[in-house]
Order: sequence, then C-alpha cells, then structure tokens
Amino acid sequence: MVSGFVGILNLDGSPVDRTLLERMTRFLAFRGPDAQEIFCQGPLGLGHAMLRATREAATEKQPGALDDRLYIVADARIDARAELIDKLKTKSNAAGSLSLSTPDSELILHAYESWGERCVEHLLGDFSFAIWDAPRRRLFCARDHFGVKLLYYSYIGSTIVFSNTLNCVRQHPAVSDRFNDLAIADFLLFDSNQNPATTSFSDIQRLPPAHLLILEQGTLSTRRYWELSVTTPIHYSRNEEYVERFRELLDTAVADRLRTGTAGVRMSGGLDSSTVAASAQRVFTWKGGASRLHAYTEVYDSLIRHEERYYAKLVADALNIPIQFLAIDDYRLYDGADHSGNASPEPTHSVLERSTQDQLRQVSAESRVVLTGDGADPGLSARISVHFRQLFARKQFSHALSDAARYLTVEGRLSRLYIRTRWRLLLTASKNQNPGLYPRWLEGDLEKRLALRERWESWGQAKSTVVAFRPEAQYALVDSTWPNMFEEFDAGVTGIPVEARFPFFDLRLASFLLALPRLPWCCDKQLLREAGRGVLPKAIWLRRKSPLQSDPLTACLRLPETAWVDRFEPVPELGRYVVRNRIPAVQGELDSWMAWIHLRPLSLNFWLRGRSRYGNS
Repeated sequence: MVSGFVGILNLDGSPVDRTLLERMTRFLAFRGPDAQEIFCQGPLGLGHAMLRATREAATEKQPGALDDRLYIVADARIDARAELIDKLKTKSNAAGSLSLSTPDSELILHAYESWGERCVEHLLGDFSFAIWDAPRRRLFCARDHFGVKLLYYSYIGSTIVFSNTLNCVRQHPAVSDRFNDLAIADFLLFDSNQNPATTSFSDIQRLPPAHLLILEQGTLSTRRYWELSVTTPIHYSRNEEYVERFRELLDTAVADRLRTGTAGVRMSGGLDSSTVAASAQRVFTWKGGASRLHAYTEVYDSLIRHEERYYAKLVADALNIPIQFLAIDDYRLYDGADHSGNASPEPTHSVLERSTQDQLRQVSAESRVVLTGDGADPGLSARISVHFRQLFARKQFSHALSDAARYLTVEGRLSRLYIRTRWRLLLTASKNQNPGLYPRWLEGDLEKRLALRERWESWGQAKSTVVAFRPEAQYALVDSTWPNMFEEFDAGVTGIPVEARFPFFDLRLASFLLALPRLPWCCDKQLLREAGRGVLPKAIWLRRKSPLQSDPLTACLRLPETAWVDRFEPVPELGRYVVRNRIPAVQGELDSWMAWIHLRPLSLNFWLRGRSRYGNS
C-alpha cells in the first residue's frame, strides 16, 4: 500500500481534538483516495487514508484493532505471508482464523501480540506502522529494514504526533516551522540530510530504517533492531545452481510485490530493470490470464545521444508487453518548480524532476504499483582486484590464472572490459574529495557555527564495523543514498498515489547477492547476464554497462533560455545559508559536477519560496 496514516497521543490524558484529527486525515486523501477513517478515544487519535494496492486490501479497514486492546495504523506490504501465518498459528490460538486473504495490518497486529517488540524479527517486506498497546499504555512504531517506507514524529510537550507523511505532521498546531539548519546545510553540501534521524524541521524527527520507536511511561526511545551482515559465501557445485537460485529468489520477491491485478515497470533497457520486467512477466503468466504488465521508459530523442528507446523496445517486444515512452528533450531546468503541487516536503536537488512526476502519472492511469530495477548495482558490487589479491596472498597462482582466463573468455567480455572507463576513474578517483570543490558561497556564520568545512572534509571517512564477505557491496547496499531515493518516490513527496516497489531490496534476495563470489557472478553483472540468456534479447544480456553518453544537465545549460539560472532573485531566507553574489555562473558550464554543486542554492531557493507561498500544503 501507499496509504497514509496519522496519530496523536496526549500523554497528559487530555482528549484528542477530533476536528483536528479529521482535518489531518483529510489532508492524507491524496495518498489514500479509497477511504479515510479515524479512531478517536480519549487521549488517542488515529487516522488512515486507504489506497488499495493489494488483493488483501480490498476488505481492509484501518485504523484496525484486535480485541479492543491493540490498535494499528500502517502503510505496509508484508511478504512471505504463508510462512508468517504458519508461525503465528503455532504461536497463538487466537491466530487460527488467519488466512492468505488476511490484510497485512492484521498480520502485524497478531505478530505483535505473539512476540511483542520482537515481532519485527518475523516480518519481511516494506512497512511503516504504529501500534497502541492499550493495556501497557505503550506506543510501538517500526520502519522496515531498508527504509522503503517512512515514519515521522514530533514529541512536543505532552503530545506526540506521528505520520508517514511529513507535511501531515506539520498540520498540528503545536509543531513549529523552525528549520533545522544542519539538515539544510547538509543539503547544500551533500544533496541530502546526512542524519537519518532528523528532518529539515527542528520539531520533526524521522525514524531511521530498521529502527523501532517505543513511548512508554512518558519516555521515548528508539533503537536499531537489525543490521545487514552477510559473512558466509555461497558455494554450489554447479554454475547452473547459482542462476536457478537467483531466478527463484527474484521471482519470489517480485511475486510478493505483485499481489495486484496490474503493474508497471520503469524499464530503461538496461540489464537491471529488464531482468525485473522478465521476472514480472513470468509471475503474471503463472497467475494466468493476459499480460497485465506495462513498461515505461524515459527517452531523449534529440537533446543528447540516447539509446534507451531502441533497447527498451527490444525488451518489450521480446516479453510481449506494452511500452510507453516519455520523451523529455523539451523539459527544462526546474520546470514546474513554482507550482504548488510540486512543493516537496524537504529540499530536493532534482533539477529535472518533472520527468519523474510525469512518468508516475503515466503509471497511475493503468496501475497503482510500479517496479524498478534499483538495487542490483549495489548488491552486485565487486572489486575484481580484491579477488585476485586474495588468491595471490594464498599463493593460489594456478587458480588465479584459471579465473582470469575464464573471466576473459566469456562471450562478449572483450567488448565489456571498460578500459577507458577504468582509466578515467583511476585518474579522477579523488575528485569528489577534492577540497577545491568545497562551496565558497556558504554563509560565514552558519559555516563556523556548524563546523561545515570539517563536516565536509570528514564525509565518507567513517567505515562500518560490520564484518562482511563482500564489504564493498554491503557498504553500497546500506548507503544513505537509498532511503533518500525511496523517499523521492513516496507519494508524500510526489503527490501521486503510485507505490514504487524494489525487488532487489528484498531481504532474501539481497542476502543471496551479498554472499556470491566476486568471480564470476558479480563482476560485470555476470549473474544477470546468465539469467537473461534465452529470456531477454541477446543484445540486452551482452550489452555494455552504458551510462549516458553526454549529460542532459550540461546540455540544458548550453541552451540560451537557461541564462536565467545565473540571475535568480534570492528569497530573504536564503541569506541565512548562502551568500548570493559568491555563486559562480553555471550557464555553459561543461563540468556537470561543478554545475550540479553550484545549482544547489537555486534548488534551495525554490523550496524556500514554495514554503512561504504555499505554507504547509
């Protein structure tokens, strides 16, 4: 589901303002147009706006309750439901009536009843929920492992307000509009807030991924309940077993995300999204009936050289699925940024974000669910040099020679050695840590007060203490980039009731990928290439990893009509963060990284102007 929820709890025992709760629930109607319901009893108020995006949700009602003891609001899709139901029936007699048609929120309630706070150890899927345990007078909230779903809260005086939508929390009159300067400074330095527990507003916190929130006897605490750790490699006797197991896990992950009649897939024509599309088509075929999968692809036809129309069409034809192209050549920087419907809850540096919005609108005409191929890159991250260093250290020279020969003789490998790319990366490896890229336009007092230069220089230096079989992949998969990306697709940001689902971030599949040997399966995504043989067109599974051959940002900046970006008028609030006359000109800039950095103040300016113009909307 992509449903919205809100809760208010007055710890001083005063009754919740029903009118306020109704207004906050109506605010969420854009997330859940199918139904809006509230539960209001004394100091507790819960509201829910329903979007039915699974078959089981057809009869679901939220806020939900169990025996007038436990109450829940949730935005959740629970996977491996049959296994969970079997465990619940073994654990509790009260779970005897559960079946595969039981809504997800009810399964969560029974899991909490059976295991208490440890219920999250038995839940798979994407979820954000809040449970009021009336006998214990305990509020219990949780967010899924990778942070696909969201949860915000504000603890002001004797009241806690929580929701999966930031702007909904801001509707409560006790929650102020004060900015969190460090979060906004992080945006200007890194594109996003580096503290997963805070937001751009001082009064509003974000529950980090894989965390619980418990409020009991007036004390609020949060703690991590899970940490990714894959230390043991997988070894099968036959190469075919690796491919078979991958397909099995991918199809299971996709099937759990396709408990719906129709779905879209954001398909670029590359390996990752094409592999997901092929899996989704298999799942729909197993379920019987005509194909209900639709592909959506953004393309450039003239602004830059772009091959995705050709490759995506090859995949769509091979899988026999309809495809819609969205040509984005005429999109310009910050198109629609001044429109109230595009006012994001927090600053975003998506200078061409209208294309994503328009593609999601395309999806919404056919479906409420869209799959993506995001997650394959980090899951299959591998340093081939590490593999050979380990063999040399163990003096396994013949093994190293054999692996090198096998790697180089794979079909199409010689065209995919990426020699030029590797050489360029070697020459520019330290570019992103070059102190010369530190922005000179930051406001001086802010810079000193928050020690921003020191913060910038130390960025990326902290290392995880988690031991891993392939640490480079494990670091990549839990990078803060991903929760930020999930948030950009959330309906609370897009305003569009479409739920993006990410099969490669399925915990079962991700754990499998992280346990794979670097060679032959991870380097150059050989696992996906082998899985695509006989399924995807040969041109796809032999295709080079192909980033854009030129940058659309610098292409737009070469156009005369973008000269305005160097003349923008700052709103007064921008002066708290940026010295306007120190921002260098970016029109005609050929270095896309430099242009990207120096456009951040303009992105912040649009957000600040939107906040003042549209308020909390």
